[in-house]
Amino acid sequence: MKTRTPISIYIALTFGITILAFEMFAQDSGYFSSVYFWILLVIVNILLLIMNSIGDLVENQKFAKLTEVEKKLFLAEKTTPYFVRLWSSAFKKQSQSEEKDLLIDHGFDGITELDNSLPKWWIGLFYFGIIFCAVYLLAFSFTDYAHPEKEYQKEAKMMLASIAEYEKNAPQINLENAVYNADHIAEGEQIFKTNCVSCHADAGKGGIGPNLTDKHWINIKEKSLFKNVFWMLENGSPNNPTMRPFIKDGTITGRDAEKVAAYIYHINQEQNPITEAQGGAAPQGEIANWEK
Repeated sequence: MKTRTPISIYIALTFGITILAFEMFAQDSGYFSSVYFWILLVIVNILLLIMNSIGDLVENQKFAKLTEVEKKLFLAEKTTPYFVRLWSSAFKKQSQSEEKDLLIDHGFDGITELDNSLPKWWIGLFYFGIIFCAVYLLAFSFTDYAHPEKEYQKEAKMMLASIAEYEKNAPQINLENAVYNADHIAEGEQIFKTNCVSCHADAGKGGIGPNLTDKHWINIKEKSLFKNVFWMLENGSPNNPTMRPFIKDGTITGRDAEKVAAYIYHINQEQNPITEAQGGAAPQGEIANWEK
């Protein structure tokens, strides 16, 4: 008669498998803090205790039918800790007399082999692997679990939400507190391409709108180029209604305008101007002597 696995092992396995199932099929439900999750665990553990009690009754019935020698062997094995028995089942070696009962003689080729039972831990891992693969396949097929694209979209939404929350609570950028920062150039270029490139062309070389890389400017409202660009984005051009007030009409925020102004400052003051020979628009307005 074989000894049974302790109820504590079943309870620990049930707890782990339940968490794994919820993590696969309901990972965003906040299940760990849900009362229903813990009620489910309590119910399952109660059922395990009931099954264990029934197992005790069956074991007692079988034990009564054993011989005295078998009873002593069973009790000796039962007093051995579970993990010690598990370890022994994996690495225990048979004696020579025991091996005779396990030998298989092929007969025709003279080869003999031991018909050993596989270790319990190996069989357990084998069946666990099969069950896990089946559950994983179901979770992957019918839920968002383990989908890289879904995980990326989820993290992107969380990041955008955190940025929006920061923007909502952060101090607003206006003409007075806007400052040039070289770190804003790359982002400013992307915002420029979205909102300004249709008139000012790629790299600000000009088209419908004037060339933003040369020294000539139609509207000079501030002493510094950076502030002047911000002013234009906030108020629009008094001379050309096509250049509308992007900040006031809500197309971009003050923080976006600060980045666009950084990009335009960069292509005007830190790069070589794009001349007519290079495809740039002809100079318009007067030469501006900007303060640094």
